Amino acid sequence: MTPIADFMAWLATLPRWQTFVVIVLASVLVARAVQVGGDAVIRALTTRIEGEVDDVALRTVHPALYVSALLAGAYFARAPLALDAAVDADFAAVVVSALILVWMATLVRLGRRVSKAITAAETTTAERSVVPVFQNVWSAAIIALSAFALLRIWNYDVTPLLASAGILGIILGFAARDTIANFFGSIALYFDGTYKVGDYIVTEDGDRGRVEDVSIRSTTIRTRDDVLVTLPNSSLNAARVINESGPKRERRIRIPVGVAYDSDLDHVEETLLAVAAAESLVLERPSPRVRFREFGDSAIDTELLVWVADPVLRGRATHLLVKAVHAALREADIVIPFPQREVRIVGERPVLAPGGDDAAPTVGADGGTEATGRDVTGAD
Repeated sequence: MTPIADFMAWLATLPRWQTFVVIVLASVLVARAVQVGGDAVIRALTTRIEGEVDDVALRTVHPALYVSALLAGAYFARAPLALDAAVDADFAAVVVSALILVWMATLVRLGRRVSKAITAAETTTAERSVVPVFQNVWSAAIIALSAFALLRIWNYDVTPLLASAGILGIILGFAARDTIANFFGSIALYFDGTYKVGDYIVTEDGDRGRVEDVSIRSTTIRTRDDVLVTLPNSSLNAARVINESGPKRERRIRIPVGVAYDSDLDHVEETLLAVAAAESLVLERPSPRVRFREFGDSAIDTELLVWVADPVLRGRATHLLVKAVHAALREADIVIPFPQREVRIVGERPVLAPGGDDAAPTVGADGGTEATGRDVTGAD
């Protein structure tokens, strides 16, 4: 037989009052062991695990454990008393209700303390905004489940309440569908890690700027014109968002330029790389490079590819590099051609004079035909 079976068999041999006393004393000893042993376990664990969340969680749940041990002793101690069936049922319901209330208060307190610990540890606005929402949802769910359990224990019919709650939920869902969509959009953006405060993003609609704030309803970005733009989280969650600050903040920029066909391409490449090396905003690693892309209509299409340390610097770096490239190419006598068209008259068509079909054709002074004629031209 197991030790527990031996203990229960021994209890059966005792008088009822002695059995009651033994059960009560055993529950007190177990509660004390949980209290003392729990403190030792908490001290051992919290020194090994980084952060304050584990410490807060263990210290919040710990008191409820030894209170639960005492309530469990009270629940099992009613058996030796041989109470009336109705009284016994009410006593058991009271003990279980007390146990539910203790854990309800403990879990609600746990959510509040953990959210405070996370908020104190994290510094971003997004986490400071989202964590309290989860804490409120957690508290509401714990209270609702506890109330449902208490009603069931005391034999109350909860079917009408569930039906009313379902109808109310449908009404609120239609009335606040935009708010709910933004709320779940913010949760999705938070867990996906799409962006955070300080990142430089580009939205599908063309809005570009630094993320200033991420709240439950919306995201605020500051554009290059120093204008704050507020965007709903639901639309950002469903749209294409480019985070130019991730995974690294360095960004490459392209400076397109065309050079004449008779240019020395090696000399062109050296000149452009010298311009990139002289610009302080350009990073040395990754190193700048020059790429000749294709034979264009009027020039050889070329790109200078460089990296900058932050997406915000792209505009300024492009401005400085375009000026420097233009000056360097002029100094090196490298022609930047522009599109040209040459028009040639390839023939003349006779035009009938007003006198009739036998009249001689006339030719315009500029070599073309008169008003009723049409030039035949070609362009390359």
